Amino acid sequence: MNANEEYNEFMNILVKKDIRTVYQPIFSLVDGTSIGYEALSRGPVGSILEYPANLFQTAIKYNKVWELELLCRIKALENCANILKDQVLFLNVDPNIIKDEKFVRGFTKDFLNKYNINPRNIIFEITEKTAIADYKSFREVVDHYIKQGYKIAIDDMGSGYSGLRTVAETSPHFIKIDMELVRNLDKDFYKQAIMRTFHHFAWMTNMKIIAEGIETEEELSILIDLGIYYGQGYFLQRPSEGFLSISPKALEIIQRKKEQHNKLNCRMPATVPISEITRQEPAISPETLGREVDNIFRSNPLIQGLVVTDDKKTVGLVMSNKFYAQFAGQYGVVVFMGRPIKLIMDQQPLKVDCNCPIDTVSRMSISRRSEQIYDYIVVTKNDEYMGIATIRDLLEKTMQLELSRAKHLNPLTGLPGNLLIEEMLSRLLNQTRPVAVIYIDLDNFKAYNDVYGFENGDNVISMTANLLERRVQFIPDSFLGHIGGDDYIIITDTDQVEALCNGIISDFDKMNTSFYTETDQQRGYITAYNRHGRKERFPLLTISLAVVTNNKQVFSNIYAISESAAVVKQQCKAQKGSCYVIA
Repeated sequence: MNANEEYNEFMNILVKKDIRTVYQPIFSLVDGTSIGYEALSRGPVGSILEYPANLFQTAIKYNKVWELELLCRIKALENCANILKDQVLFLNVDPNIIKDEKFVRGFTKDFLNKYNINPRNIIFEITEKTAIADYKSFREVVDHYIKQGYKIAIDDMGSGYSGLRTVAETSPHFIKIDMELVRNLDKDFYKQAIMRTFHHFAWMTNMKIIAEGIETEEELSILIDLGIYYGQGYFLQRPSEGFLSISPKALEIIQRKKEQHNKLNCRMPATVPISEITRQEPAISPETLGREVDNIFRSNPLIQGLVVTDDKKTVGLVMSNKFYAQFAGQYGVVVFMGRPIKLIMDQQPLKVDCNCPIDTVSRMSISRRSEQIYDYIVVTKNDEYMGIATIRDLLEKTMQLELSRAKHLNPLTGLPGNLLIEEMLSRLLNQTRPVAVIYIDLDNFKAYNDVYGFENGDNVISMTANLLERRVQFIPDSFLGHIGGDDYIIITDTDQVEALCNGIISDFDKMNTSFYTETDQQRGYITAYNRHGRKERFPLLTISLAVVTNNKQVFSNIYAISESAAVVKQQCKAQKGSCYVIA
């Protein structure tokens, strides 16, 4: 196609408005429901301009980017008005376009009213095809849209121009993680560490993470294990001109993982969601008058605050102590009693999703300014007001969970003790998924304890526990417990066993020489009395791992697991040096 033909075809698309919109759903990785759709524009089918890269490159070439983007937005909105009652629409916008005066003047509430769409259902997805030259003016433009009810997402975080400064300067509602960080995430510990960091950052700043480009079962599984709540990609569902639900295969994985997590997670502040202590409190509209608020507080002394909502979305908070502080001045009553509460409400209360863990909410709460420490925490579900939690509720629940858990932890290592271990083993008896139970103990530990003393012995036990924790923390759905003394247990998936055992042995053998004097290290043994009271040479500490799985056998109870492991343990002890045996 020559330049003239290309120009004519492009202009024909604009004149005939021949743009096709497909919608790629974004799903909750907690329950598989869709939270919204990303609008993607295509040229005419079969045309060289069908694919967006060619289409927009041609628009740049002929200085028609504004005209093309406007057409794409109109087409996207025309087709999805009915679906956006309880969903959101992600619209891709270049930073240079969103601050264009034509965009600012054109993308108004009147414009959306034509399609019966609320600005709160629109998310501007900032696609950084070009660098942002002036962050200050860009931030002012972003704030302009946020005040109107729109939300902001940063696209392709981790690639190109998308960086931490953009996030810091814009404070987006959503961060979309680039697919290159998602690709083969299940096989890359570095990528997993980065994703964990993004996840923690999102919780602390009340942003939401969306993982893009999920294409395999393994990628979906590890994202769920890492706590990422939202995702999109071909494995979940391909873009379509219709509004599709999640694929049955992906939904089955999400439901299975949810069931596993419910069974394996010990109840502690890091795993218990804030929804467990959320309580309903009345909400008021921004137009509620001060005298009405005064009447609510006076007639309900137990209510210390009121959440302000607009169309079920939280827009502010009024705490009673701050409300009445407004009347301290000479004209306070006259000024505020007859005016809407939106004039004095806190427009930036702490808002958290109902699935946010209690310990994360606690950290977010105490990081607020001192005058806000005791304000209500607003809890939302799918961005809609759900209820509130208080600092007192948080402290009481955290203390309750910690005390309950502490009763069952080993006092030396802080790892789950026998009661929790037995509970975990009992839960595994009826599972059909492949599971491995690894019994771990140290060889020649009694001799070491006799020669070097209990304090050094306790140090060995603690350091071994730390070693095991470091190895297990990156393996999803795994459990580590301390049976007692120098005995530990790990429960994990069978496909992780060999790599895990080899890693533990390698780490321990590098570490164990630090437990001995230089003389004993050089000799390679210590001398101690055996159980018969005779002096005997004992080798340096080694580690044995006895592994039993449900691949070829079914266990009737947890004692059957222990008995099977005891047999395997004897096979380990018969070998020299650190080793593992899998039954």
